[in-house]
Amino acid sequence: MHSETIRSLQSYIRTTAAKFRETERIGPFLATYYLEATSPFLNYAIPDDGAVPTRDDVAGLTRAFRERGLVPRLEFLTEAVPAAEAVLVECGYTLERRVPLMICTPDQVVEQPKPAGISMVTPKSADELRKMIRAQNLAFGETDPDQHLDPSPDQLSGETMSVMAIAESGEVVGGGVATAILDGATEVAGIGVIEGYRSRGIAAAMTEYLTREAHARGGRSVFLTPGAGQAERVYGRVGFETAAECVHLSVQVSGAGVHQDDGPHA
Repeated sequence: MHSETIRSLQSYIRTTAAKFRETERIGPFLATYYLEATSPFLNYAIPDDGAVPTRDDVAGLTRAFRERGLVPRLEFLTEAVPAAEAVLVECGYTLERRVPLMICTPDQVVEQPKPAGISMVTPKSADELRKMIRAQNLAFGETDPDQHLDPSPDQLSGETMSVMAIAESGEVVGGGVATAILDGATEVAGIGVIEGYRSRGIAAAMTEYLTREAHARGGRSVFLTPGAGQAERVYGRVGFETAAECVHLSVQVSGAGVHQDDGPHA
């Protein structure tokens, strides 16, 4: 992929990670902290493009996360910061996973079959959004799916695009979002389908729905990072193609590994 596009996507990820979070500049790193939850997937740092961090830089970053009771963790595109991973590993960081970054341009999107008995709806009210978020919580195996149901201001305004899948019974069985468009880029995320409704093409249909909406609003680079399992294949059917690599690194707690979120449950 063209280096300018890589830089643009990394800039987008850095900007959106800082929204609704506390941030701290630590050497060549931007640390982002989500004040309402300690999940490592909501608290992580992103290095500056082209940064070559020193061991002191990394030590400062590790210390800042530990002082907050958080797992020291980073997410970034390897092509944007090619020298960072080696230094971080030397300083005790462990590779969690390498995640393909997939992109779908307007001329790539593929129409998906309509799942039988399922309607795709844009939630507009706070109550509808809470039902969608609860379905996502269920899909991702949250221990208490009724926690953290309040939608973000961007979701309420519609700047963040949302979709929910509704069964004929009226039950919301899935949901997903596409983040607010910034410089032509938007990320499809949180695609989840509750157990009992998977393998029906619902995840692919929601992804197509959001992707077309993002393109209609002027999004040129609609991207996502699939989880493990079948997610990459599902997104490939919609027209997404792997264009870059996102790396996740963290300092593992002695005797325990960091929980691996396996991404969209299709």
